[in-house]
Amino acid sequence: MSILIKKANILTQNKRRERLQGDIYIEDYKITEISKKPIYIEADFKIDGRKKLVLPGLINTHTHIPMTLLRGYGDDMNLNKWLEERIWPAEANLDSNSAKIGTELGLLEMIASGTTTFLDMYFFEDTVGKTSENAGVRSFLGFAMIDFGTPEYPYDKLITKCEQFVKSWKNHEIATPVIAPHATYTCGPELLQKALEIADKNDVLLHTHCSETRDEVYDMQKKYGLRPVGQLKKYGLLSDKMILAHCGWVTKNEILDLKKTKTKVSHCPVSNMKMATGGYAPIPEMIESGVTVSLGTDGAASNNTLDMFETMKFCALIHKQHRWDPKVLPAQTVLDFATLGGAEALRMGEEIGSIEVGKKADVIMLDLEKPHLTPRHDLVSHAVYAAKGSDVCTTIVNGKPLMLDNEFLTLDFRKTLEDAEKCAKNLTSTD
Repeated sequence: MSILIKKANILTQNKRRERLQGDIYIEDYKITEISKKPIYIEADFKIDGRKKLVLPGLINTHTHIPMTLLRGYGDDMNLNKWLEERIWPAEANLDSNSAKIGTELGLLEMIASGTTTFLDMYFFEDTVGKTSENAGVRSFLGFAMIDFGTPEYPYDKLITKCEQFVKSWKNHEIATPVIAPHATYTCGPELLQKALEIADKNDVLLHTHCSETRDEVYDMQKKYGLRPVGQLKKYGLLSDKMILAHCGWVTKNEILDLKKTKTKVSHCPVSNMKMATGGYAPIPEMIESGVTVSLGTDGAASNNTLDMFETMKFCALIHKQHRWDPKVLPAQTVLDFATLGGAEALRMGEEIGSIEVGKKADVIMLDLEKPHLTPRHDLVSHAVYAAKGSDVCTTIVNGKPLMLDNEFLTLDFRKTLEDAEKCAKNLTSTD
């Protein structure tokens, strides 16, 4: 398959952060040519890039994709009450079919809003993986592990099922297995060590929630005499394989531990603000220390969208406001988080995250002919502060068009919405 994009504005996100106007040629799954001059070659798809902005596909490094079915279910509640009265009872009704429908809805939203790669952490990840492959979205599948079991497996089967899961997904082209112990407060030392053992044995990534709330930190100190970062450090889980979600309550010394171990962070500003978890992830200090930072939306039940453009804007604004400093996280830095940072966190920095010859063709296009994107003094600024996910008109993953001129090519738009409405009602029914 080949794709030729003509006369587009291009934010390459390469080392020089070049901004170009020109053509891009994609063949099979790779970008093979980028030129300021016209490229004259036949292609299966020829896309008019005039009044369009081409970007690397956005990378969401923390979500729970089937939770799209719980969007808006239990808003404006305290976190513990929300979990105990709404989320956990609904999740007890989950099965493979509802996970599939919720995943299809999430994929539709991500394709529509320019996310080409996501890191999940949830249940029924075999289903999430198969559904994502069918839709053509690049996925990292976090097999959730919890001391009291999951809606899919009881505790005594978790380890065996996790090992089987990793082996079955190890060599897929656009789907990658990840070990995801839920958090230090839901996974005791034994389960953390088992998770690490499987990850090391198979050389796969680890992903966990960490220091999301003040209560979590204090409860861990009371139970183990260590904060969450310290607990992960004690059992060897801090490493270049680990991606920590949230980190809203970490100290400067803990940031040094993240730096020394090359541990990565997924910052989830929208979810943290909505759930009122307090604290501010010290992202400027992490960047200063050389910690790799990426962005996550979290699940649609606590965000309530999977729109990475919204997440970029909130990321920039929350830190400017908190520090009383408009310069603290400039637009280019935040765009880096959503592209290059995500790629680095997922150990794919040589393959995705920028538009460069030889890299995988994960590319999105925004329609610039909008009132809120006019005039166009600075396209990086527009990408972070003005653009919305709904401005995306074309999404390409691994050289395959998933949406062209707002037409979905791999998912049935109407059927997906209808199935999701029915399934969500069944999932949350108290009858």
